[in-house]
This record gives sequence, C-alpha cells and structure tokens, in this order.
Amino acid sequence: MKWFLHKLAMMFGADPRRPSADEETDAARAMKALKKTPDEVAKRKALIADEHENPQFSHKWRNLRWVSIIVINALFVISFAWDVQLVEGSMSASRFLGFHMADPNAALQVMLAFKEVMLNLVIGTVTVIALWWIVGGRAFCAWACPYHLLAEWAEAIHLFLARRGWVKDHPFHRGLRLVLWVIFMILAFATGYTVFEYINPVGIVSRALIYGPTVAIIWVIFLLGVEIFFSRRFWCRYVCPIGLTYGITGAVAPIQIKYDLEKCLHEGECRAVCLVPHVLEITKMGYAQDEVEFIGPDCTRCGLCVDVCPQNALSFAVRGLDKII
Repeated sequence: MKWFLHKLAMMFGADPRRPSADEETDAARAMKALKKTPDEVAKRKALIADEHENPQFSHKWRNLRWVSIIVINALFVISFAWDVQLVEGSMSASRFLGFHMADPNAALQVMLAFKEVMLNLVIGTVTVIALWWIVGGRAFCAWACPYHLLAEWAEAIHLFLARRGWVKDHPFHRGLRLVLWVIFMILAFATGYTVFEYINPVGIVSRALIYGPTVAIIWVIFLLGVEIFFSRRFWCRYVCPIGLTYGITGAVAPIQIKYDLEKCLHEGECRAVCLVPHVLEITKMGYAQDEVEFIGPDCTRCGLCVDVCPQNALSFAVRGLDKII
C-alpha cells in the first residue's frame, strides 16, 4: 500500500525514489543481487551491445493509437457533417447514441461555475469515468485526445532539432499541473465561467475539426511552438488538468503496463520515448519494488515503451488475470 501511495503521489509531482527495505520484496532483492554478479553483468552488456548493433523497431501500439485517435474524432466530424446523430457535441461534452458523455474535468468546472449539480452532467461523467477506468484512466490522452496526436508530431520535430543541437528541453516541476488544476477550479467557482475551457487545446482542436477553426487555433499553434522549441511535451506533462483527472480515475484500472524485472536490461530506451518518464523510474537498476509490478497511474498506456523494448520486459496486461494483451 505504501508503494502504491508513492506511485499515486508521483502523479501529483512527487519525485521517484527507490523502495525502502520494508517495501522491497525478497524476490526483488534476490533478483537485483543476481543481476549484479559478474556473469549477469557481462551477459546484460552483451545483450545491450547486440541491441545497438541490430536495432529492432516496432510501431505496433503507436500505429493502433493513431488509428484510434483519428477514428474517434472522425466520428464527431462525420456525425455533424452528415447529421447522422451518432455522436453529438465535442470532446468536452457529447451524446453517443443518446447516452450523455462528459469530460469529468469540464463537468466539474461547469457545476462549480453554476454552483449546482446537473443530472445530465453527472450521468455523462459517470459514464465516461466508467469507460476510461476500464481501459486505463489516462488512456484517454494517448488513444482519444486530438491534441495528443498533434503534440506527438511536435515532439518528433523537437527531438529531430535537439539531436542537432538547435533546441534544448526546459523541464518544469510536475507539481505545476496540480497547482493549475486547483487554480482553474477556483476560477470557475469565483467567476461563474469555465475559464480553463477557453484555453483548453483539446476542446479547441475538437471543435475546430467538427465546426471549423476559429481564432482560438492560434493558441494551439503557439502551444505546439513552445513544445517544439522550448519544452518537450509542455502541455501534457506540466499543465493539462484533464490528464490528472483521468490519472486518478485509472489508478486501479484493470488494463495496465506490466514490468518484468527479470527480463529488463536497464538500458533506459523505454524512458527515452515515454511521455511521462517518471512512471518508468522503476526500470532503473535498484528501483523496482517486486519482480513483477505495474506502472504508476500517471501512465497513459500509449505503448511506446512496449514497442521499444525487445526484451519484452514491458507489456500490456489485465491486472488480476495477469493476461498479456
């Protein structure tokens, strides 16, 4: 429980750490000791060298995510353009085949702004929370959010420029996201307006796709510029309260990324590609609490770490059933 609470605290800005003696299992301790023996060190170095000489690339989960984002958002566009009433509204609030659906973060702001509990929003919020709890909480970010796809392409440009020394990443404290979440909720209550929704790129991009772009798209372009030239994944890592809300929802979700300590070579390729690399600190030598454990709730289930690990130390699994997807 203590280790789980630590993973939860990391979502709110706490720094990763090694497990204490009372948190670490005997199996993990034995495995770590084995990995430090001369024979195991030599074997691990040889495997890492072979990976570098014969790199294996997989984009399976990335490609599936891109298809998912495009299809989900295309449903909104097609429904409005052809008036088929399949999905009405946008990512902030909608109806799917007549069922109300509402982004939990937006719904909470609306109720704070109007200072009343609205039944339709409650129903929509419960529906969405149940859906994203099943598939993993922050999976919304990686598998449905239209801004995420744009940010992923912006990140690729940032990394291209960084390799040439033309730009440098400027990280912020991850606790900033929690501070901003509180500020936006207070602003909604105090002003009677959902202030965050005016600058929320998820809603702006969603509405632009469905109804056509407005001047607000300039703000999205500015954010992408910040992520390309100044701070890698600035919005998703340090600002977006939507991700924080879904992270809480998915803290005990069935679908998780499973980590196998025995298979891990600890070379760090997974952390290099991760949107939220703090959740993969357990892949560092000495940081795992057990031989097999699950990545923390801030994980977006994007699958990039699964794609990049040829040893299969990371995989999708159904928690409890321990079934690999």
